[in-house]
Amino acid sequence: MTKYHKNNIGSLVLNRNNGGNTRLWSAFSGTTFRRKLLDAMLCGIPRHPFEGDSDIEPPQEKPKPELGLKKRNGGSERLGELLSYPETLENVVEEETENEVAEKAKSKIELFEEFQEVVKRLQFQEGLKKVEAASDVRRLAKEDSEARETMAMLGAIPPLIGMLDGDDPEFQIASLYALLNLGIGNDMNKGAIVTAGAIHKMLKLIESSNQSVLEAIVANFLALSALDSNKLIIGSSGAIPLLVRVLRNVDDRTSNQAKQDSLRAIYNLSISPANMTQILEDDFVTFLMSSLGDMDISERVLSILSNVVSTGEGRKSISETVDAFPILVDVLNWTDSSSCQEKSAYILMVMAHKAYGDRQAMVEAGIVSALLELTLLGSTLAQKRASRILECLRVVGKGKQVSENYAGLGGAISAPIIGSNRDLQQQGLEEDEQDEDMMSDEKKAVKQLVQQSLQNNMKRIVKRANLPQDFVPSDHFKCLTTTSTSKSLPF
Repeated sequence: MTKYHKNNIGSLVLNRNNGGNTRLWSAFSGTTFRRKLLDAMLCGIPRHPFEGDSDIEPPQEKPKPELGLKKRNGGSERLGELLSYPETLENVVEEETENEVAEKAKSKIELFEEFQEVVKRLQFQEGLKKVEAASDVRRLAKEDSEARETMAMLGAIPPLIGMLDGDDPEFQIASLYALLNLGIGNDMNKGAIVTAGAIHKMLKLIESSNQSVLEAIVANFLALSALDSNKLIIGSSGAIPLLVRVLRNVDDRTSNQAKQDSLRAIYNLSISPANMTQILEDDFVTFLMSSLGDMDISERVLSILSNVVSTGEGRKSISETVDAFPILVDVLNWTDSSSCQEKSAYILMVMAHKAYGDRQAMVEAGIVSALLELTLLGSTLAQKRASRILECLRVVGKGKQVSENYAGLGGAISAPIIGSNRDLQQQGLEEDEQDEDMMSDEKKAVKQLVQQSLQNNMKRIVKRANLPQDFVPSDHFKCLTTTSTSKSLPF
C-alpha cells in the first residue's frame, strides 16, 4: 500500500522499502534542508546524505583525532574547525613573536652588560688590562653603531683620551684606534672627542711618537674633520702643517694610506674658508699643481683646488704659481677621467670669471682647442663649464674691441677741424684704409686660430674613432676650415 506524506514544504517523492513497497517520502525536511545548505557552503561536500533525517540513522563514523578545536553550538565540526583555525594561527604567531621579543631583549641586556663591563675595566684597570679593554672597545665599536653610542654614554671617551698622556706606544695606539672607531658615523662622539681635548694631546705626540702612532693620529684627524663644527677647531690647533708635512714627506716609511688620509683630511679642512690661510702657507698650491698627473691623488688634489679657488687669496696663489694654467689645461685632455675634467674646468671657469689677466694666460696655454674638444666629447657638466669659459673669453674680446673703437671715436671727435673738406676727405680715406688693414690682420689671426683648432679636433676625433691614419677630410670640411670666421666658433 502506498502512503502519501506531505512535509512542511510540500515536496513528495516515492521511496521503496526492502519489501518492494513504495511510499512517498519528503525530499527535504526543514532540518535536512538547512543541513544541505550548510554543506553547500562548505565547498559542496555533504557529510552524509541522510544526516539529520528523523527516521533513518546515519552510519557510524570512525572517531577522528581531537584537534583541540571547540564545536560551536552543535553546528558542523568542520565549520568549527575552519572558524577556529585563524584564531589558532594568530595564537601561534603571537607566541612566536613574544618569544622573539624576549630573545631580543635578552640579547640586548647581555650586550649592555658586556659594554658596561668593558667600560668599567677601562676606567678602573691599569697596565695591560687597560690596553685589553681599549682593544675591546675598538673591536666592539668597529661595525656596531649601537655599541659606539652606548659605550660613549657609559663614559668610555675620557679614559681613552687619558691614555694618550703615557709614554708607552702600545697604550697610545690602542687608545687612538678605539677613539677612531667610536667616532665612525657618530657626530656626537666626534664632537665629544674634540671637546675633551684630544686634538692637543695628539699633536703633542707627533715629535716623540713612532710611525704607527703618527698614522693613527692622521686617521683620527681625517675622521674628526668630517664634522663641520670641528673644522675650525682642528685648523686653528696647528694640525694643518702636520698634515701637509705628512703629505709632502718623501720618506719611504710613510705609508701610502697615511698620505691618502692626510690629503682627505686637508680637503675636509679646506671646506672652511677660515682655514685657507694656513693651507696656502709654504707654497702648498705649487706642491698640489706638481702632484697633478699622479692618478691616485689627482682627483682629490683638484677637489682641494676647487675649494682654494673659492677665496680671493686662493685665486691669487693659483695665478702666481708657475705653469698653473698649462697644467690645468692639460687636465682637460684626460679623457679617462671625466671627474678630473669637470673639476679642472670648474677651477678655470672661476679664474676666467674673476680676472682678465688669467684669461690671457689661459689663451696662451692653448685652452681654446681643449675647450672646443671638451664641448664635443666631454661629459654634460664638463661641456657646460667649457661653454661658460668660452663665453668669458668671447665677451672679453668683444669688450676690448668696442672700447678701442669708442676710444678712436672719441679722439676723432675731440680733434680740431683744420683744413679744407678735400683734405678731410683724403684723411678719412687714409684712416679707413688703415682700419681695413688692421681689421684684415685681426681676421687673418682669428681665421688661422680657428683653422688650427678645427684641424686639431679633427685629428683627435679620427684617432679616437680608430680611422686609418691616412684618412683625408672631405672637401666640405676643408671648405669650412678655410672659410670660417670668429662667428663660427661654438660659443
